[in-house]
Amino acid sequence: MSDSREELCRRFLAAAGWDSAERRLLAADASFRSYDRLSRGGETAVLMNAPPPQENVQVFRNIADLLLDIELSAPRPLAMDREAGFLLLEDFGDRTFTRALAEGADEGDLYRLAVDTLIALHQRWYNSDMTGLPSYDEQRLLDEAALLVDWYLPAVTGRETPPALRESYLEAWRAAVPVMLAVPQSLVLRDYHVDNLMILEGREGIARCGLLDFQDAVIGPVSYDLVSLLEDARRDVAPDLAAEMLARYRDAFRHTDPWAFAASYAALGAQRNAKIIGIFTRLCRRDGKAHYLKHIPRVWRLLEGDLQHPALTELAEWFAREIPPELRVTPQENQ
Repeated sequence: MSDSREELCRRFLAAAGWDSAERRLLAADASFRSYDRLSRGGETAVLMNAPPPQENVQVFRNIADLLLDIELSAPRPLAMDREAGFLLLEDFGDRTFTRALAEGADEGDLYRLAVDTLIALHQRWYNSDMTGLPSYDEQRLLDEAALLVDWYLPAVTGRETPPALRESYLEAWRAAVPVMLAVPQSLVLRDYHVDNLMILEGREGIARCGLLDFQDAVIGPVSYDLVSLLEDARRDVAPDLAAEMLARYRDAFRHTDPWAFAASYAALGAQRNAKIIGIFTRLCRRDGKAHYLKHIPRVWRLLEGDLQHPALTELAEWFAREIPPELRVTPQENQ
């Protein structure tokens, strides 16, 4: 943190009554945000440092309030300085689902809790003009998918993607967009996976599932967060477990057309995985964060599985023709 930003932080903490607290770095992620844990006596809180204009703490607070309103466990906002980009939050502790799994927690129990939380979100969610959240529309979906040809493809071919090839790629995705959107709409948290889910001791039922990292939420297809959970870029989810969780979700929404849901799930899985391959390449090439590259083989396997769905024939043909298996490699770290 720069000296000037540190001074802004001190003023914020003083105004919030936490100026005497001990601070230590809790986490940083792929964005511009970082998090500190504050401790004073027996109390703790989490400081979100989200520097504008890249970040907007007001959006996080708005979505947290919406989630709390439908009785899901988002961290309660305690204080905020929107202009400076600081937010003080309830501390959910350290036990992410990822940590619990590493400690030997039952994988099925955790994934059932995560799926049941999604079910509750989609059952309780009420959309209104007051949310102000953007839609996961065609343009947003295409812009994200384009990250693969804008970052990954040049990294493995050694040349910029020709405009005609980029347009043919987007045209193949345009054919898949109606498939993605042919399911009910709800709040989409967008990074719903075990790194961003917490176990909250002392709470019962789905209240045990703490939600993090939802500031990029949109209104979009209910299938998106489920595929985010079960097609995890950072860890393998056994096919049997994924199938069980899909069935668990579908059993709660029997009115949803099963073929349309499966097709949307596959199409959004493909879109998300294409986006992630592009993002992980960009994090290495632009931001010097090469450790994300180790996940690219897994993400390619997930993308290849998604493309097997019969609703994605045109897209699968594009990939087979333009990015054959020999190009589906991990990019080199050097520029």
